[in-house]
Amino acid sequence: MVALTFGVVHAYLGDTLDTASYKTLPCYLALFILAELFELALAYDALRLRNVIQLLGIVVFHGALLVFSALQVHETKIAIVPCYISQCENNHNFLWDKVMPYLVVAPCVIGASWILIMYWIKALYEEFGWVIFHVVGANPKLKSMYQYYQIFICLLKFDFFCFVGVTMQLLIVVLTANSAEFGVTIAAIPVVLILLAGCAYAVQREIKWLMSASLALMVAAMTYLYKLVRFYEPSSDQQYLSTRATLTVFTIFAFLLLLASFAVGIKCFYDFDKGLHDSKTQDLSISADQRYGSPPKAQERHSSYSTGGVALQPQISIE
Repeated sequence: MVALTFGVVHAYLGDTLDTASYKTLPCYLALFILAELFELALAYDALRLRNVIQLLGIVVFHGALLVFSALQVHETKIAIVPCYISQCENNHNFLWDKVMPYLVVAPCVIGASWILIMYWIKALYEEFGWVIFHVVGANPKLKSMYQYYQIFICLLKFDFFCFVGVTMQLLIVVLTANSAEFGVTIAAIPVVLILLAGCAYAVQREIKWLMSASLALMVAAMTYLYKLVRFYEPSSDQQYLSTRATLTVFTIFAFLLLLASFAVGIKCFYDFDKGLHDSKTQDLSISADQRYGSPPKAQERHSSYSTGGVALQPQISIE
């Protein structure tokens, strides 16, 4: 639907649109492509690992897509109508009337699919509920620590998407290549990617110095919230006019996710060296396949308590 919107607008107005406004629609299209690919990758990863926490994260992410698609209707109108007035003053709403149905369909489809996703994930929740028990055993403390670890890894993945979303909008729609802010935004990309990757590796391998450095950088990254001031201050508000609502939502979500990641990361750091290292580093998909597949053949055992050294019969695994 977003691609159809872009095609209709381009066919009617061509390259005569104002540059900043014209770049709004391809930016939205790129964000939707990124969001769909990201959600598919999350779903595959969650199903492969039988990760219930990540499945619940997909439900939240799909709801965020619903909000974003609804915001898109408002921001596309802001981008189209002022530019179209100057070219067709007697019928300036014609183009908007043409593309508005395509934009309204998107949140409707996403909302309907959200209900189906919640139904299927509820079924998967019941199906995969024993995986954590299989990995860490029946110890409730280990189970709680492992759940915090899964939440932290899931939050890091959503941090990555929000950061890429904000950066993409700034670089494509708002900033000019010769501005200092453009250079700072470009320089921040590898720093944030290294931060997220290093943080995930540190919490998995329980490397304390790397985890400490990652958490410190995470606090520094929260200062990115100052961008909200730039969106609304009089000296720069016109620069962000066509994409201000989306940028505001993305920036606030990114800050809240980063704050939650920091809090959960502190909890995971506190849980280092408490017996969870092996559960983190093993391949959970292999463990889960063993849990759901046929149990290995039981080996015969000899017991010193058995009379005459007679071998015990093969035992049947409880699984």
